Amino acid sequence: MNDNVKKIHEASMQILNKTGMKFYHPDALEILKNHGIKVDGNVAYFTEDQIMEWVRKAPSTAPLYASDSRFDMQIGGNRRYNGPCGGATFIMDKDGQTRPALFSDFIKLIKLFEGNPSYCLNGGLACQPNDIPTESYITLLALASMLHTQKCIFAAAGDYESMETLIQMACIRFGVTVEELKEKPRLCTIANTNTPLYLDKIMTETVLTMAKYRQPVIIASAAMAGTTAPVTLAGMIAVVNAEVLATIALAQMCEPGAPVIYGSQSTNADMATGAIAIGSPEGALSYKYCAEMAKFYGIPSRAGGSLSDAKSFNVQAGYESMMTCMACKESGINIMTQSAGIIDSYLAVSYEKLITDFEILDFTERYLKDIDVNADTVPLDLIHEVGHAGQYLIEEHTLDYCRSELLAPHVSVRGAIADPVGQFGKNIEKRMEQLLKVYPKPDISTEICRDLKALLLKEGIDEAYIDMAVDS
Repeated sequence: MNDNVKKIHEASMQILNKTGMKFYHPDALEILKNHGIKVDGNVAYFTEDQIMEWVRKAPSTAPLYASDSRFDMQIGGNRRYNGPCGGATFIMDKDGQTRPALFSDFIKLIKLFEGNPSYCLNGGLACQPNDIPTESYITLLALASMLHTQKCIFAAAGDYESMETLIQMACIRFGVTVEELKEKPRLCTIANTNTPLYLDKIMTETVLTMAKYRQPVIIASAAMAGTTAPVTLAGMIAVVNAEVLATIALAQMCEPGAPVIYGSQSTNADMATGAIAIGSPEGALSYKYCAEMAKFYGIPSRAGGSLSDAKSFNVQAGYESMMTCMACKESGINIMTQSAGIIDSYLAVSYEKLITDFEILDFTERYLKDIDVNADTVPLDLIHEVGHAGQYLIEEHTLDYCRSELLAPHVSVRGAIADPVGQFGKNIEKRMEQLLKVYPKPDISTEICRDLKALLLKEGIDEAYIDMAVDS
């Protein structure tokens, strides 16, 4: 593993030195030139010393603060967090039929993630509603997130104007000044590079704004081996690494010490169709190496999720999601986004799959918890007392440990039941109802709601859409 990581690093350094990284934004090119980076047209060429000088300035931990301190995050080290799904434009029913996602779906998803104690991060682009204007996505989804979660705020990427509005919204929501926001970051977002080897204008403005205000930004590549990157995984990972490192260097030149997170949502293309293949073993390996490369550079990581290309909620959705989830968890990915619900090449969210993925998260966390071996957990006296052909069901030791030692699943079907075929679906519906029932809407003052609404009205957002977020 270490040998592979070093070889990938060396290859990425050669790529950045010989092929370079293309930056489309004039602000990025100016920053690079001002810091001694060779720029030819809009392609920047880096030496290894230049890249590593700036990458080393990135902190090893990215803090993120919630309105409820129980959900504060310290992203990095051995800590593992789950992040919501994102980007899907459709909602998939149980039979595989899809419909356009609505703003009410976005809010419902927030409520489901909010009710699950396995999450400290909520919001983002959980789905892309088709009943609100696309030009207002970033602010309206952020407004809904801020009003419906007490957890850390995930936000969408955008241009300078949109990102500045997000900063103002965060200051209003949390009752802080800009300087206080810099001290205690409240927003996190993702800026995606474009494979192969360039960064577009919108993502540049996202990176530079987040760095300016010292809010954590995930810098991620979503390469596809065989189409946008070399078909060999090692070649793809080397290109991904070059893209991410060059963008991290840009962020550090803008604001040394700004929190960044090394990200990869890369996978392979299906060679029969050219389509993206999520839920593949190659994708799982990409996430594993995302964690390894991030550790090599001492930077927090983000990758993967519970992912599947299944075209309906079926067994394929289960085994692919378990594999990609486990790859992220075992390798030590710090934030696993797309952790529940995503299906069909990121096109759709399935509520049934989301609840099942929650179960996958519980299973993997229990597995990674491992076992404690001590005098209490290996009760030699009790084993001797029960002896041969005895039973442990009514023993005090069993009562003491049965709830903490053994995972009680929410949806898995066990034991003898009256409806062995339909019980799984019933359990999913019951779990979804429970999560929505326990959802605690944040108690936000009238003044904060009023000020957020005033800001968005000033930005030209239609009041009807604002009220949809406020009143849901």
